[in-house]
Amino acid sequence: MKDLCILNDALNYIEDNLCGELSQSDIAAACCCSLSALQKLFRYAFNISVGDYITRRRLTCCARELVGTDRSVLDIALDHGYSSPEAFTRAFSRMWGEPPASFRKERRFTGLFPKLEPCDNGGNDMSEKRRKYDVTELYDFLAANRGTFLIAFDIKGLIPINNISTKAGDVAIRESLKRIEEAAGEDMLLFRIGGDEFVLASGTSDEAEADAIAEAVTSRNGEPFVWEGRSIPLSLFSAKMKISGSSIRYSELFPEINSALDEAKRQ
Repeated sequence: MKDLCILNDALNYIEDNLCGELSQSDIAAACCCSLSALQKLFRYAFNISVGDYITRRRLTCCARELVGTDRSVLDIALDHGYSSPEAFTRAFSRMWGEPPASFRKERRFTGLFPKLEPCDNGGNDMSEKRRKYDVTELYDFLAANRGTFLIAFDIKGLIPINNISTKAGDVAIRESLKRIEEAAGEDMLLFRIGGDEFVLASGTSDEAEADAIAEAVTSRNGEPFVWEGRSIPLSLFSAKMKISGSSIRYSELFPEINSALDEAKRQ
């Protein structure tokens, strides 16, 4: 329980301080633990370093500002701790696969790396199931759009891709999200809900339209992406589920999505 409290405090402190100065020592002090303890716990719980998490969250927030505001690239970069547009462009391009200027013109999805949330499994051992993302925005959308379809996607075989290189896995995730985004309508919302799982909140009650979107994505199964000159095939599972008119429980959302994806994998 103490470890969960430390992780929650650390994640919230990071989120509150993504703009401006943010040091790992300050995070540890805010959580009333040593820096080494925080770093070890963070990596054990999330399989990512504190510094890498901060970078990914900052660049995710930068992407949202690029798409959702008319602020200059320089202002966005400076607000998020980058000393120059050049340094920001390099970091942004590494994560998103394209520079800020073209991203602003061509992309809509910005949630590549949502805020992490630790999961309490009712014991002291935090298993791999503990890693999940904050999808409050998705839940709010569904509450206002009952009777519409969710379309869920899951990468086939991300672990073998990560075994080639975790950087190749990052490219696979970006490419998957891009395929879904290209198939989605302008008013639809796309969310990353797990390491290799995504949900498109379609806002449509037309089952044929939902099926057409899923087909547009899965028809590209087997198409490769290129990582360091190597061609790697990429495929996705898809499943749809209709949001009923009854009350949606936050704790039931993920199991329902996972159940629909598991059924799709068995077919």
